[in-house]
Amino acid sequence: MKFFECEALQFLEKLQKNNSKEWFLSNKSEYEKYILNPSKRFVNEFGEELLILDPQINAIAKVNGSLFRIYRDIRLSKDKTPMKSKIGIVFYRGGASRLQSSNFYLHFSIKELFVASGIRGFSRDVLNSYREYIKDDKKRLELHTILEELKNKGFKINETKYKRYPQGLKKDMPNSYLFLNASLYAYKVFDPKEICSNRLNEKLFDIYNELYPLYEWIYNLSLNFELKSKKQKSLSIS
Repeated sequence: MKFFECEALQFLEKLQKNNSKEWFLSNKSEYEKYILNPSKRFVNEFGEELLILDPQINAIAKVNGSLFRIYRDIRLSKDKTPMKSKIGIVFYRGGASRLQSSNFYLHFSIKELFVASGIRGFSRDVLNSYREYIKDDKKRLELHTILEELKNKGFKINETKYKRYPQGLKKDMPNSYLFLNASLYAYKVFDPKEICSNRLNEKLFDIYNELYPLYEWIYNLSLNFELKSKKQKSLSIS
């Protein structure tokens, strides 16, 4: 099934060369025709297919739902260009922030089609919950096994960030390297023209199916996080 025309990539190339609000506003109809409207259709229709993998998945065909704003938040960024040069789409599970939840993600630009599942940057609360969760040897082994299997299938895994282990943890614990993560995701990168393939949905479904064990592991982590948050709120009220 074809969702995007290759004119979407041509628009992004022109936007990259003319990155201003003025240019964008004068070419907004082209953005809507080749990117925004096809993205909404993609979320609605491919979201229906993803219900096979997860009947509770969120596929919300609007900006700040499954779609990302084309305008960049430049307040804390060194890059002051006002418009994004890549188009992101996310399908997620649970009531937490979409990027701190278990999710299937993709973005496309003139450079790549990036397909992933996971959390690309832990918030402080989720990081603390993650570290507490993997103190359990069984949970740590489960995650290690999932990541190794994904690597064997050609996926790339996030690199560890931290150099020091959390206080009180032993470095010689099995799979202790997992405590050094500041993120947790697996991904593959493809030629950007794959976005305008008439088999895009089939390709993505197969990839997300392979990523599902990681998706499910992160969802169980989020349930643990939500349970602890509720207990803490209950204690503070009492």
